[in-house]
Parts: sequence; C-alpha cells; structure tokens
Amino acid sequence: MALFKQRSDRVSTWEISEMAIEALWSNKLRSGLTMLGVIIGIASTIGISSIGQGIQKSTSDSIRGLGTDVLQVMAGAAQSGGVSQGQGSLTTLNWEDAQAIAEQAPGATVVSAFLQRNTQVVHGEKNTSTTVYGTDLNYSQARNTFPKMGRFFNAEELKSAASVAVIAPTVQKNLFPANVDPIGEKIRIQGEIYEVIGVMEVKGSQGPQDRDDAVYIPLTSMSARIVGNNSLMGISINGIYIKGRDESQLEIVKFQVANILRLRHNIDKPENDDFKITNQADILKTFNTIFGLLTTMIIAIAGISLVVGGIGIANIMLVSVVERTREIGIRKALGATDRAILTQFLTESVIISLVGGSIGIILGIGITFVSATGFKFAFVVSGNAIGIGFGLSTAVGLLAGVIPAKNAAKLDPIVALRSD
Repeated sequence: MALFKQRSDRVSTWEISEMAIEALWSNKLRSGLTMLGVIIGIASTIGISSIGQGIQKSTSDSIRGLGTDVLQVMAGAAQSGGVSQGQGSLTTLNWEDAQAIAEQAPGATVVSAFLQRNTQVVHGEKNTSTTVYGTDLNYSQARNTFPKMGRFFNAEELKSAASVAVIAPTVQKNLFPANVDPIGEKIRIQGEIYEVIGVMEVKGSQGPQDRDDAVYIPLTSMSARIVGNNSLMGISINGIYIKGRDESQLEIVKFQVANILRLRHNIDKPENDDFKITNQADILKTFNTIFGLLTTMIIAIAGISLVVGGIGIANIMLVSVVERTREIGIRKALGATDRAILTQFLTESVIISLVGGSIGIILGIGITFVSATGFKFAFVVSGNAIGIGFGLSTAVGLLAGVIPAKNAAKLDPIVALRSD
C-alpha cells in the first residue's frame, strides 16, 4: 500500500487524463447527452455572432459601394390624420432646386435629382413590381452605379422626354429569359412603351432595399407620362443626391445646401424646413452601431444555453460521484490522494466541455457557411469568436466540475467502501 501511495503521489497529468477519458468512454451516451448543452450554446454563440458580422459587412459594403461621400435631400413629409406619410410624400422640391444647388454650392461636385414610383413593368406575358426612377444625366455618378450592358440615356433623350429605359439586374431576370439580350427590347410602364437601352451593374441590397430591382427613365418622361407635372415651380421631384469632394467635406456641403434651399423656399427658421438632408456616412455609422448592439444582445441570449449546459454537466458529474462512490473508496484505500481524485473529476468535466465546445464551434461555422451561401451575404468567422468559444467551454467545464470534484475528493474511504 505504501508503494501505491508513493506511486499515486506522482500520478502524471497524462495518466489522470487517460483515466478521465476511459471513465467518460465507458458511459458514451451519458457523456454525449451531457455535452449537448455546451454544443448548442457554443454553436449558437459562434453562429449568431458570425452571421451578424457577415450581414453587417455585406450591408456596410453595399452602402460604401454607393458612396459615403453623398448627401441625400428628401422632400418634406405629408401629414394624414396626424400621422406622417414619410419623407418625400410632399412636393416641396423641384428640378430647379437641384440645378440651383449644382450652380451655387461650391462643395457639391455632382448633383442629381430623382422622382420615383412603385409600379408594374411588363414585357410580353411577364410582369414585375419594381421601383421606377425618373433621373437626370448625373444619376450614375451620384450613386456610383453604371450600365454593364448598353448605355444610360443622353442629354437629347432627357430633353425630349424620350421613351427609353435602363433596367437593373433583378428586373432583367424577372422579365427576360437568360438567353435573351434585353437591349432593344420593348417594355411597358403604365401603358407607355419604352425601349431598353441598357442594363445596370449589380449593386446588391442596401438594408431591406434591393438596389438591383429598379428601372431608370429620363426625369422628363417620368414627370410627363407617369407622375404628371404637379408643381407650380417646375418639375416636382422626390429628392436630390449630392456628392461632395470627399467624406470629410459633407458637413460643409450640407450647410451650403440647406442655406440655398431655405432662400429658395423662403424659410427663415431651420425648424420650418420643408426638406431633410441625410448623410450616407452617418447612416452607415448608425447602422453599424444598432446592428452591433442587436448582435450583442442576441449573443447574450444564446449564452443562456451555456449556463444550462454548465448546470447539466454539474448534475451529471454529481450523479457520477454517487455512482462511483465505491470506486473512489477503493482508490483512496489503495493510496490515491484527495488531489488526485479532485483532479480526475475536474479533468472529466473539462474534457466534456472542451469536446462539446469543439463540436459546437465546428457546427457554428457550418451553420454560418450554409446561411451565408443560402442568403447571399459575406461568410465571416472571426478568430475572436473561436477563441471566446474555447474559453467559454473551458470555463464552463471548470466551474461545473468544482463542486462534484470536491465532493468526490472529500469522501471518507471507509464510508465509500461500505457503499453499494
């Protein structure tokens, strides 16, 4: 016995790990079910954080692709029964406002007016509901989106209100077979026939808005044939895009634009403005902040399952101590120290957590990949998320195993040997 005791004092970490693995392997089903809580918790944490980062990256890239050096001026909001109908629902802006900004605002490099309506577009027997934009010649530069096929309409077509249209990729897919070149084809918008002269490049979604689901026609055509001239001061528009020299100059340009519009609209106080100016860079910053907070909140909720997993490990390990009381008594009688017993049970708990955490990380990455592929957003898995996953699984194992391990180490060998 003295020899065994001497030997037990020198039990290596590797030997303890072997004994722990052997004990877990002999109860594979129980060990697997114990891991389940950790697997779900880590997979949820990794999956949600990675999916959130992927969506955030895709949306941010889309907004940046449209330019963060752009201001958007929207017409005022109409009120109906005390309820705002949304920016752009009043006809407080016109094309002449845009032209005045282009001439009088030194910081504005590109100015583009637009008028938009949601309507049906028809080609042959196919039709699709989309957004039709009436724009001027500067729209492509202002929104950093250009034709990949054909061309945009020219000055003569804008001046004469020509029946020409440039379609975006989603509209092309909805109206034309893959083997049909849409250039030169005819589409119908509210009973009017338009010739397709171009197809825009793919720009993706900007938040919930699909930038590829659109049709562009001359502003003059839009005003005269689809909307109708509805402003005493000229062609009414929904808004104006203004591109500055760079992002750092946008506040200066915003100040210039606001003053020009107040003078033109006879507005003496900022609170009486019948327009709203938004900054694309500010929109991006706000989006990232809100989305980051939402992702953090959802991860915190998912982390609850880790707590549940830890409780599950603690319960199973406590049951294991009771079931193995006689085994513990024999080992102590043969000279095993309290420290050796404590270390083995802690090791079993940590192994359960680490194996469960590893499976959870792999599962979380798999869920992220499938989601990114299926829903077309960026596949992002950060090293921090994986590191946090391993750290959490180790911490859960240690915390959950402390009480059962202490209980096992404190067992009196004589009492343990009398156990059935």
